[in-house]
Amino acid sequence: MIFRHSGPLLSVLLFLSLVDDLPAKLRVATYNVRNYLMTDRLVPGKPGDKLIWRKNYPKPEIEKTALRRIIAKVDPDILALQEMGGAPYLKEFQRDLEHVEGVSYPHAALMLGADEDRHVAVLSKIPFNQVVQHKRLSHKYFGQNEIVRRGLLEVQFNTNGLDWSLFNLHLKSKWTERKDDPEASLKREGEATAVREFLKKKHPVSDGHPYLLVGDFNDTPNSKPLARILRSGNNRLCRYIYCQDERGRIWSHYWRKGGLYSQIDYVCASFGMLDLYKLPEGQWPSGNIEDSSDSMLASDHRMVWVDLPF
Repeated sequence: MIFRHSGPLLSVLLFLSLVDDLPAKLRVATYNVRNYLMTDRLVPGKPGDKLIWRKNYPKPEIEKTALRRIIAKVDPDILALQEMGGAPYLKEFQRDLEHVEGVSYPHAALMLGADEDRHVAVLSKIPFNQVVQHKRLSHKYFGQNEIVRRGLLEVQFNTNGLDWSLFNLHLKSKWTERKDDPEASLKREGEATAVREFLKKKHPVSDGHPYLLVGDFNDTPNSKPLARILRSGNNRLCRYIYCQDERGRIWSHYWRKGGLYSQIDYVCASFGMLDLYKLPEGQWPSGNIEDSSDSMLASDHRMVWVDLPF
């Protein structure tokens, strides 16, 4: 179609056309994809057989297929990943999502922290304004300086004229060989404190900057690491968005060996981000947890996501 109008009428028509293309919401998801890399693991043998221990083995194709189906179903605009391998694995993931499921994420960012195997990453349908890898966030651990091992990946966006940030985090797991720190609780608390202190300086509550801090925090809502993230003394810095699946269940991780379901994956929002929802006083936004039959096959975590009011 050729426009032959000029002046104000053409401007109005072009503006309305652009408005029609703007998303009513922006879907942001976080997902620990469980060792999308080469590692020692239990893998299925023939149908009906017991699991077999394999050394230095890739993520099984049956798990990758389930992962892709979940992502295609939820269709997030921005996807924060944990336990992703290096650049070749992320590129494979991008390629297979597009070629097999028809879901294209042309923009990718990978955090290269001290952990050489397991990384955090972000895939996005919308372009980044800037990507920053925070590699040197440090904390005291038994008198020594330690860094946040997987780092903190920051991705900045501009959506409909609004600048906002996404931070992707994967705190220390509960596995440890130290008897003086059972379940690595002190290590995880130290990492959470380092991230909090960084965010306090970069985005004080008073500046109202909208941001999300998402990822696998490896601890429950009543734990000290979560308290360190959410508060500094009596000051509340952000809130985690309450998420549940279609049946009202809130767990995001299943530890098969211990038979334990727990909530350890979060989307935390700054008050600047929460203000965008414009909900009545005392009400807060909620999010979702994926609950298809593929969930227990794809990973030991479930995808968590929220829709931002952009």
